[in-house]
Amino acid sequence: MRFNQEIKDDISFLKSGIETHNVAFNFLIERIEQVAIQSVDPILLTGPTGAGKSHLAARIYELKKSCRQVVGGFVEVNCATLRGDAAMSALFGHKKGAFTGATQDRDGLLRTADKGILFLDEVGEFGRDEQSMLLRAFEEKRFLPVGSDKEADSDFQLICGTNRTLQDDVINGLFREDLLSRINLWTFHMLGLRDRPEDIEPNITNELDRFAERNNSQVTFNKEAGRRFLSFATSTDAIWPANFRDLNAAITRMATLAPGGRITRAGVDEEITRLKAMWRNTESIQREDMLIQIIGAEKAAGLDRFEKVQLADVLSVCCESKSMSEAGRKIFAASRIKKKKNQ
Repeated sequence: MRFNQEIKDDISFLKSGIETHNVAFNFLIERIEQVAIQSVDPILLTGPTGAGKSHLAARIYELKKSCRQVVGGFVEVNCATLRGDAAMSALFGHKKGAFTGATQDRDGLLRTADKGILFLDEVGEFGRDEQSMLLRAFEEKRFLPVGSDKEADSDFQLICGTNRTLQDDVINGLFREDLLSRINLWTFHMLGLRDRPEDIEPNITNELDRFAERNNSQVTFNKEAGRRFLSFATSTDAIWPANFRDLNAAITRMATLAPGGRITRAGVDEEITRLKAMWRNTESIQREDMLIQIIGAEKAAGLDRFEKVQLADVLSVCCESKSMSEAGRKIFAASRIKKKKNQ
């Protein structure tokens, strides 16, 4: 058995030293610590954009490296940026002359990750061909570089991240079932910022510390400004669609514009106005995309503005609910409350 203090230190390291209070998140990190130390099997990190999957993957690597589970490097791949031949070359490497522009041999990212960690961020964005080659490379630790008749090998550990529901993608024929079964032995779902309101305050402090490190300048809130921003940040008005990316950007803007290194109430109010305007635009775009995806572009174009708002709201509630009965309760809750008040 490892000493309790060693486990606490590992958990604190995975949380970047932030004293988080959300029970579900803390339990998640405890489980990840156990798996990272004791297993070399793949880890799948799921959750919304900006929830911290990439940062956590890098911390897992550092933890594994500290206990000598890996000796190689940490190689991060944004799968959403890789398509077709370019993806094959980037991942598996190529031989000189394999295609136009291939002026020299290239090892590829899988080879670079030998004895280390390969982190495939947004793995659900891979095409079927890339998925097939990745499955073989992971199972056999061997792969064929583009234009080569000789296989290369790489003994890497795998961490994957996605904001998609891969089980749904399997059903829809977008993701290989056999690949999913290989990468989801250990699946951990990361919560969005709005689902962790009790952790927002320590993360605000952490963001200010990071700003100080980057800019060699200590910035703090005055008392009134601090209360005002925390009240907004933990309210239902704060939707944080980009999660920690939104929070980091907000703190960076306020700290940069803070007179004399003190964020004032005026600075906070200005930032809240900016965030609300930005989020309104984001929600509008997301709802329009959702309508097009579900009912098609032609039908969506035939709706007037009021119909679009109402239908998008209903569809959004349905997507967020676990069952149709739960969705119905949410949709009609407001009308029931209004009827009770009028009685």
